[in-house]
Amino acid sequence: MEPKDLKLFVTDENIWSQIISEKYSTSGRAALFIDRDGVIVEEVNYLHRPEDVSFIPGAIEVIRRANVLKIPIIIVTNQAGIGRRYYDWKHFVEVQEKIFTILNDAHANVDAVFACPHHPDARAPYFHKNHPCRKPNSGMLAMAEILMEINLQKSWIIGDRSSDIRAGFNAGCAGGIHLRTGHGIRGTEQSASLALNAKNFIIKSLPSIAETLTELPLFKQHLH
Repeated sequence: MEPKDLKLFVTDENIWSQIISEKYSTSGRAALFIDRDGVIVEEVNYLHRPEDVSFIPGAIEVIRRANVLKIPIIIVTNQAGIGRRYYDWKHFVEVQEKIFTILNDAHANVDAVFACPHHPDARAPYFHKNHPCRKPNSGMLAMAEILMEINLQKSWIIGDRSSDIRAGFNAGCAGGIHLRTGHGIRGTEQSASLALNAKNFIIKSLPSIAETLTELPLFKQHLH
């Protein structure tokens, strides 16, 4: 996808819902959900300027590996900065264009992007005490399941916050990877994530996204 083709698509619930791949290429597949800030790109307090985009080492390689294995890559990001009016969708688009430009140049592709601006401290129309799409709620993952026909029960999620991992847990995913980057450097985020480990929900904690190349079960399952 070329950056110039990036279009704003916000649903009636004011959720950014951008499907890039054709449904036939994602239908029935286990997906890899990835948080954006602190996971793919370096954590910047309310990232809204393209010049502040800096990829975390290994992120591009992980996306490229998923592409080779035909595992849909779906970015799911809370964007409270929009809700709080620190910046708007135009700035979000500019940041996404920069991210897609870098990925395109590296021959790596994302299949969809979902973003939720709702927050208990947000201003209208984004004020919501507990919006179903704001992680740790699973609304964005559920939207992906409906719009892309992915296999949510076999999918995984990668994030730096326990709220990312809990979103995967709440959605009925197979497991989650907590990364000790971004907000994940806090011990409380790691312990809260590991506490979600269950019989039907596997948790791993890794130093950064680069380690998922060898540690993500979803990748191993696709190797022969």
